[in-house]
Amino acid sequence: MHPTRLTAAVAALALSASLATALAGPATAATPQAQPVPPGHGKALALAAADKAASSGLDELRHGADEDLVRTSVTPWTNGLYYASYERTYRGLPVVGGDAVVVSDSSGKVREVTGAPAPVIKLSTKAKVTAGAALATARKQLASVESASAPELTVLLKGGKAVLTWHTLVIGRTVTGAPSSLATYVDARTGAVAQATDKVSDADGRGYHNGNVTIDTAANSMTDSSRGGFQCGGQSGGAYTGSSPWGNGTANDLVTACVDIMYAAQKENSMVKEWFGYNGQNGQGGMVPARAGLGEVNAYYDGTKTTYGHNQTGSMQLTGIDVVAHEYGHEIFDKTPGSSGSSNENGGMNESTGDIFGALTEHYANNPNDTPDYTVGEKLNFLGDNKPIRYMYNPSLADNAPNCYPQLTSGTEVHAAAGPQNHWFYLLAEGSNPGGGKPSSPICSGGPSSVTGIGIQKAGKIFMGALLMKTSSWNHPAARRATLTSAKNTYGSAECNAVKAAWNAVGVPAQSGETDCGGTSTPDFSLALNPSSGSVQPGASVTSTVNTSTTGGSAQTVQLSASGAPSGVTVSFSPASVTSGSSSTMTVQVAAGTANGTYPITVTGTGSATHTVTYQLSVGTTTPPTGCGNTEYTYQGTLASGQAEAQPDGSYYYSATSGTHVGCLRGPAGTDFDLYLQKWNGSSWVDVAVGGTATANEDTSYYGTAGYYRYVVHAYSGSGAYTLGLSAP
Repeated sequence: MHPTRLTAAVAALALSASLATALAGPATAATPQAQPVPPGHGKALALAAADKAASSGLDELRHGADEDLVRTSVTPWTNGLYYASYERTYRGLPVVGGDAVVVSDSSGKVREVTGAPAPVIKLSTKAKVTAGAALATARKQLASVESASAPELTVLLKGGKAVLTWHTLVIGRTVTGAPSSLATYVDARTGAVAQATDKVSDADGRGYHNGNVTIDTAANSMTDSSRGGFQCGGQSGGAYTGSSPWGNGTANDLVTACVDIMYAAQKENSMVKEWFGYNGQNGQGGMVPARAGLGEVNAYYDGTKTTYGHNQTGSMQLTGIDVVAHEYGHEIFDKTPGSSGSSNENGGMNESTGDIFGALTEHYANNPNDTPDYTVGEKLNFLGDNKPIRYMYNPSLADNAPNCYPQLTSGTEVHAAAGPQNHWFYLLAEGSNPGGGKPSSPICSGGPSSVTGIGIQKAGKIFMGALLMKTSSWNHPAARRATLTSAKNTYGSAECNAVKAAWNAVGVPAQSGETDCGGTSTPDFSLALNPSSGSVQPGASVTSTVNTSTTGGSAQTVQLSASGAPSGVTVSFSPASVTSGSSSTMTVQVAAGTANGTYPITVTGTGSATHTVTYQLSVGTTTPPTGCGNTEYTYQGTLASGQAEAQPDGSYYYSATSGTHVGCLRGPAGTDFDLYLQKWNGSSWVDVAVGGTATANEDTSYYGTAGYYRYVVHAYSGSGAYTLGLSAP
């Protein structure tokens, strides 16, 4: 047995969307005894539901036979909700675009699905341009290059089409001397640049801006080991060394600048944890390092670090709370699902996200040397005119930036394009006439007569929840939908209606399918296939279970239908309609003479809403092997190389007494399939028996006490259909 097999299988089960699919064919006998959810298993149910939705291609999660949606992160949220983000792959290659997020709950229900638009991908993965040639082209996009990553073969979705490219991140300077972190995609067929997106977003110690403050550092280095090794230093990249108290409190001392940087960044890190339950700027407790002393009027984030220069007159460093928190707000935008997009509108929303987190951090810190407000850079004399560079309550006060969404165009400069979302956030947090010395905020044409704020902490948590639903196609209409969902899920109808009023006030119109803010839940349901694919020979049939669940309101009747079946294939449902929460058996009958191939079949559920999932039918390609006839229960499935799935029924079974658990796996000839028996220990699944030889067939036997068990089948090498037999006490 390879020593890495066990780790690989567990990792695959944790990440692949196909793993929560189960049964690739009906059991020959009843499933082993099911029991109530094991203690602490709510997260597993939520993720199993999300994975099943992704595997089934629910609505915006639709994908082709050679594509997979791979779960890349999970963020727990309020009220038992989980945000699971997915990246698309094509024949094992990463896909840029077509990413998605599924919101599910601890009862195993899918609550929301968002996905970036993606065509069905069909292209050759053989590059005509070498990696070396692509790297040379990528490096030529900048005037000077500090570093460039090794090219990675990637499928880029652009303009509704898929392009095979070499992806390289090039860091350096443009011809004008501006800093750049350029995500470059070179067409692997022609050698031309298909797309280039710049990730640079501008903009006890004795601090200059914040006064004498407490910061977390090592004894002799400006390094914070409690936040992922966060550090601050000069332009060379290393952390400043010395001892407390750090800095001398003067305007252009760079150690003092690092005191201000670390203070603001650490306050923001604590704020997102304490107010929102989110684990730091990068979602993993930490943040990128910081560099002070840039000899320019600039501050920026480039995906690997934040960098800070001086103001226009050179009288001080650009390290105020709102500017530092703004730059680390870019990291939050970058590290949440969908990362940073390529459009000006997306870039403007990225800039606005920085401004919003700057305001949030000022309010959390509540430092008397920099009192909380909704302007950006007001203390720094950024441009030498003693004015802020942006006004969130009235964006038009700075360079006549747009207050309203209809004023945006594709050519609006990204900092100006921050206006509409900044304006929305102020209205949501404070309202149009907040009083108490806070400025009034105008309402755009066609909006409500007034807006009442809900407070900055609630507004911030709603916004953070929406960012966890972000995709690469993020824009203002998508943000409206996501913030409404976040408000309703996190708080309730009152806050949801406040979000709606604020969007109406900046001219972002209602969107199809957006959350109903009413006090009662809108009737809705979800669909999933179990399994979501199957193999059959001409003249035979294959079945799948269509599972439905009630996700809103009362249970309802769901009518089932199918489309897209090729000639010679008929699809039927028994029953043809179900009450949501029930299931139906779908039978796919393949006539003799049907051409071999793989065919996507769309299964549609119609009730108060319409939802679709996709069944991938393979005709004449594989036949499930036999050889486990002596076990009590038999399951069949199909896996691609590297995939894995849980059995039985994508779930687990309960053994009420001690006894022997027998597993029998028969995989396709010439492959290497492995079998794992796992037991729930109260907080996680633990392997108790492993069949991991370098063959297609595995047998396991384990004597265990009463408890919850499941099998994991892992295609370590090779693809095809398998049969699993099991016997349980």
